[in-house]
Amino acid sequence: MKKLQVEGWKVEKLGDVLQKTETVNPTLKPNHDFLYVDVSSVNNQTYSIEDVTQLKGKDAPSRARKLIKTGDVIFATVRPTLKRIAIVPEEYDNQVCSTGYFVLRPRDFISNKYLFYFLLSDEFMEKMEKLQKGASYPAVTDNEVKSQMIAYPPLPEQQRIVSLLDETFAGLAQVHANAERNLVNAREVFEAALQNVFENKDGNWEEKTLQEVVDENCTLSYGIVQPGEEYPNGIPVIRPTDLTKKVITLDGLKRIDPRLANSYKRTTLTGDELLLCVRGSTGTVSVTSEELKGANVTRGIVPIRFSSEFINQEFGYYLLISGYVQKQIKEKTYGAALMQINIGDLREILTPFPPLEEQRAIVQRLDALAAETSRLEAVYQSKLEAVEELRKSVLGKAFEGEL
Repeated sequence: MKKLQVEGWKVEKLGDVLQKTETVNPTLKPNHDFLYVDVSSVNNQTYSIEDVTQLKGKDAPSRARKLIKTGDVIFATVRPTLKRIAIVPEEYDNQVCSTGYFVLRPRDFISNKYLFYFLLSDEFMEKMEKLQKGASYPAVTDNEVKSQMIAYPPLPEQQRIVSLLDETFAGLAQVHANAERNLVNAREVFEAALQNVFENKDGNWEEKTLQEVVDENCTLSYGIVQPGEEYPNGIPVIRPTDLTKKVITLDGLKRIDPRLANSYKRTTLTGDELLLCVRGSTGTVSVTSEELKGANVTRGIVPIRFSSEFINQEFGYYLLISGYVQKQIKEKTYGAALMQINIGDLREILTPFPPLEEQRAIVQRLDALAAETSRLEAVYQSKLEAVEELRKSVLGKAFEGEL
């Protein structure tokens, strides 16, 4: 804590303000039903227990060993900074949670809601982040949680602070929900306009397969199968995981051996392609920037350049992200562990398009709407960030005695 000493407050180790909790072994009652709270059962947005599993004792996993009671606060020590924290409601009284949780049962001079908010504070989370160990499965121990210092006032003052936090968080949750809803609405307006373009085609539109409308030098081919290790000052290569924004630049791209890239000249970029993901998140589309001339792509991406005789490249982007084409991609995608689409199927996707002059007019309208959508998204995203910062600030003040 930044300011532990507040007049009238006490400072103790967290473990010293808690009661002892119990462990159980459900397998000792093989036919007894119980509710199991796994680590994934806590929603870290609503801080509530969801998706519990009803099991018989004989089916209990080895981690189902901690007894929980009404009013307990559970804190996931596995990946602790994900903030899987919840207060146990009455319906889960005397049920069982995973050993991946630390169960906090406060003594009579500590409010469980006060403890709950303490665990959410940045100060506590920063300590957990420093203490967690393990790369693929970072975790802290129960003893490390117990050793953290907590400052607390007399119980009536705790209850006053909790009441203020409850009220503040309820208001912030409403602001957050409104911003999220407005963010979704802004995106839906654009999606509806895009869908309208391809649903209300008139008689002057044509329809051809994708392979019929691409540039003669565009082979609709897969990229490099095994790009190898990072090669300093090598050729930039774009992977499906890089397709996170509309325009791809050199920033953050992997570099590979130029000799390897030369073996895949058919997918060498000219800097004006559309990149379509065909493995993993099939259907994702990005645009290359001019600085990517000479770069290449991996196996999961197909570069697309439309023939200027049929399709304007800017219109082609909206065509590929439209529901009309995306539905076809989804229908042709196969696989369970790794979703993908065959090149042969990709080449046969139907692409409708109007005359070039109308394409340019459509692009102009959609570009304007996309720009407005981006502006609104930035506004609402800023509000979401402001809510989060205010939440952190209020929590910080609560445990420094400034509320």
